[in-house]
Formats: sequence, structure tokens, C-alpha cells
Amino acid sequence: MLDLLTVNLGAASRKRAEGLLSWLALRPEQVFLLTETSAGAGTSYLLERFRRAGYHVVKTPDVGDRGAALVSRVSVVSELTMDVTVPGRVAAAVLDTEPRILAIAVYVPSRDRSVEKTKRKRDFLASLLAALDGISEQSRGALVLGGDYNVIDRDHRPRYRTFLPFEYEFFERLSARELLDAHLHLSPDDQPHSWVGRTGDGYRYDYFHVDATLADRIMVSAYVHGVREERLTDHSAVSLALDATILSMLHTTRPTEDSEPIETLRLY
Repeated sequence: MLDLLTVNLGAASRKRAEGLLSWLALRPEQVFLLTETSAGAGTSYLLERFRRAGYHVVKTPDVGDRGAALVSRVSVVSELTMDVTVPGRVAAAVLDTEPRILAIAVYVPSRDRSVEKTKRKRDFLASLLAALDGISEQSRGALVLGGDYNVIDRDHRPRYRTFLPFEYEFFERLSARELLDAHLHLSPDDQPHSWVGRTGDGYRYDYFHVDATLADRIMVSAYVHGVREERLTDHSAVSLALDATILSMLHTTRPTEDSEPIETLRLY
């Protein structure tokens, strides 16, 4: 079984990153898709602890911007560079699994009412879709896209009037590319909220979408609210379990410890 988790770090400070590291170290998932990373001390601390513990870390430099990272105990066959307008907001890798999973962490820019930020978000979403279209058949494998999309779909409960057509259309364009909303696939009547504003309004901003070829392999999709309720971040995490065989795992130590990692273990 391959288990993945996506969580928004909220550009964690060094102190909050320590709490997030302790929380992640106890999670059962083998692959973490981390969003709203930053160039600050918290993200640097978190990712360095995972590296020292033997995890494979994929992180495109974000040049002071917020971004995304992929952290894996599953061996990585290759990293993938995606041509998007803000490169640091995507982290992608092909995992050593059967079927071969291409995992992509994405952190979509937020916006306000300004023309500049609206254009930035629209351009990023368009470039992400184009990048997905441009993935070669050899690299594509079975695609898993996860992260904080900063958008909601048309059927969101409650409905909000603040989202623009291009934001709703993003989900429709994912569907047109045969990418399934994993949670709705399993629980079509469930409406979790992964972010709650100061007024108490809830939004489902965090998702996993999977290639339609994986539909029968989606075993579990669950929103993990504890990390938000403990105020380690302002987002709930999302956990996804797929019926996929892990072919190669890295020998890792607990990232909260100082032990050095050892060799890679092959599983056949």
C-alpha cells in the first residue's frame, strides 16, 4: 500500500516547524506533499531534518516566494521539472512503485481583487495544465496531483460568490484530463473543509487528484483535522491510500533524531 499526505505548512516559523516535524514523524504515510513552504528558517529546518534522516527531498528554489516540496521514504526513480510560471510552487517525482506513480505537489498562488494577483493565479493554473499535458508517456506513469489549490469547485458547500470562472474551470479541466478528485470518488456526498477563515467560513482548498487508471486503487481518502486543531498550521491535511506496490524503500531514521541514514533497501 502506498500512502501519501499533503499538508500546508503555512510558511512555518522555526518554532512551529519543530512541532510540524514531530507530527509528521509520527505519521504512517511514506510520501509527504508539502505546500506553502518558504525561504525562511522553518522550512529550511524541516527539509534538512528529513534529508539528514535519509528521506528523498524534492524542492525547487522559490527565490523568496512560497512554494511546494515532496518528501519521500519511497525511492525516487527520477525528479521531474515542470514548466510553470512559478517553478518553486511545484515539486514532482516518479516513485519506485508498481504501477509507477508520478507524484506532484502543487501550491497554487492565492489572490485578492487586484489585477496583478488575479493574472498571476490565472497564468499559473494555465501553465500547470499545459505542463500536465506536456508530460511524456514515459514519465507520466500513473499521475497523483496533490496540494493546496486555493480554489473550490462549483458544487462546494457552502457556495461562495468570490471565486472567478477560471478558478471553477480548473476542476473541470482536470476532469477533462481524466484526473479524478480522489475524495469525491470515494465519498461523493462528503464536504470536508480544510481551511476555516476568521469568520468561521470553511473551504475545501486541499486535494488529491489521481489518474483515472488508478480509480479502482483508491482505498482511503481522509481529511486530517488534528494538525489544524492543534494550531500547527491553519490547514487540515489530506491522506490518500492507494493499492500500489512499493518496490524500493529508503532506510530512514526518525527525522527528530540525529542518526545517520543507511543504504537503500530493495523490496521484490
